[in-house]
Amino acid sequence: MSAEREQRGDGAVVSTLKPAQPEEAAGATIPELVIISGMSGAGRSTAAKCLEDLGWFVVDNLPPELIPTMVELGARSQGNVARIAVVVDVRGRNFFDNLKGSLADLATYNVARRIVYLEASDEALVRRFESVRRPHPLQGDGRIVDGIAAERDLLRELRGDADLVIDTSSLNVHELRAKLDAQFAGEEEPELRATVMSFGYKYGLPVDADLVVDCRFLPNPHWVPELRPYTGTSEEVSNYVFNQPGAKEFLDRYTELLQLIAAGYRREGKRYVTVAVGCTGGKHRSVAMSEKLARRLSDGGVETVVVHRDMGRE
Repeated sequence: MSAEREQRGDGAVVSTLKPAQPEEAAGATIPELVIISGMSGAGRSTAAKCLEDLGWFVVDNLPPELIPTMVELGARSQGNVARIAVVVDVRGRNFFDNLKGSLADLATYNVARRIVYLEASDEALVRRFESVRRPHPLQGDGRIVDGIAAERDLLRELRGDADLVIDTSSLNVHELRAKLDAQFAGEEEPELRATVMSFGYKYGLPVDADLVVDCRFLPNPHWVPELRPYTGTSEEVSNYVFNQPGAKEFLDRYTELLQLIAAGYRREGKRYVTVAVGCTGGKHRSVAMSEKLARRLSDGGVETVVVHRDMGRE
């Protein structure tokens, strides 16, 4: 692979990948590429450190137009740099134009790439910026919330193109690392990875969910005094939930639906899916259903992680 560079009228240097000549291609391996982006304060640095610990070559705040050059250098490394992670953000004002052009170049020359987008609520981001007493990079003379709003607007299209969206609003550093480990630590990349997340509607919908299902049609074990102290991970609560009319039928049919959706995701090249299963408090019904559903997906060949977002919050 080779790159042609030209300087535009605005001074930006644009790199364009070209197919490798036969002598260049001999022994060359195009590295795997992950682009880490998202909201300032949502955990991009933590994500970068996690991938670095997993053996990825990580570059922070790389100008987007240099991404093809980085991939070219990795291809010349004779396999020594097989996985590259690049952190890009809105600190460069030409962020969107340059990044979109670079991604188009990578797609043209068959570079396998994924976009990881880190999200968080306005409340969580404001709290984090205030705790470190730093301004938002886009707030200027305004407030932190003004900078957050401007950044969301700039990143809207990129978020829609992301392969993996992680909401870090209620995650600590260790929980975020565990999520990334589950997605990137494997030696071989599976066809599809799924996260099954239980949650409580009274705490709000997970913003990173691809699919949401409601278990509130089932009787609530909360109103059974001997079951109230337990969670849906216990055999007693699970048996109670799945002995209710419609519970097993729902599990069977929704599993069939997810298998159909998973086949479509594979055809479209989507590698990650988050299925959110909700009940009132996220303690009993949604937890029991998530455990069973995750087991069904795993038995069907989908690598699955179970997350109980709100269990223990009450």
